[in-house]
Amino acid sequence: MSESDLYFAQLPVGDMQNFAYLVGSRESGECLVVDPAWAVDALCDQAEQDGMRVTGALVTHYHQDHVGGSIFGMDIEGLGRLMERCPCKIHVNEHEADGLIQITGVSESDLERHGSGDVIALGQNRVKLLHTPGHTPGSQCFLVEEGGSPDRLVSGDTLFLGSCGRVDLPGSNPEDMFASLRNLAALPDETVLFPGHHYSPETQGEMAEQKRRNPYLRVEKLDDFLMFMGR
Repeated sequence: MSESDLYFAQLPVGDMQNFAYLVGSRESGECLVVDPAWAVDALCDQAEQDGMRVTGALVTHYHQDHVGGSIFGMDIEGLGRLMERCPCKIHVNEHEADGLIQITGVSESDLERHGSGDVIALGQNRVKLLHTPGHTPGSQCFLVEEGGSPDRLVSGDTLFLGSCGRVDLPGSNPEDMFASLRNLAALPDETVLFPGHHYSPETQGEMAEQKRRNPYLRVEKLDDFLMFMGR
């Protein structure tokens, strides 16, 4: 059996139980790094050790623990360091771009603004960008499509294994989160979920299991969801 063209690595990083990801094409040798906030040099080094070259960044949302910036007395290197080490385009949702510039100090010329449903080609693979507001206005998930294999959902802080992102922060919206989770619940059961934080013993899980066990995916009515979230 020939080796898959998809290059995919899940990497624990930082002081807040984050996951970063490397997603690319083995044939082209190019990859994208998802949420490079922490250990940027280590992420680039890992890609190089695997024979890959970082050619872009995917941003799930603009919180500092995912993109860099100052928070809780910490200065997180993030996208600023990535632009020094591996200058590339930063793929961000159009509703999040201005905030990303403000928080990280990157330039407009560094950004590629996207709407929901946009697709980035990676050799024989595709990354579909899904706008999933709720945790932040421009949160997005990445559906990594590899022909002949179950899709992989890199979900940032929208959906975790057994839970979902907070909706009590500035810019959060519980109604939007409910709609986003309902959309994600419609994905095929065999889709494999890869979250933005290591908040459960597992590091990944099938959507079928999440639909059965994750209480935030099981709620089908907005009023019940708002009550469940304490609203």
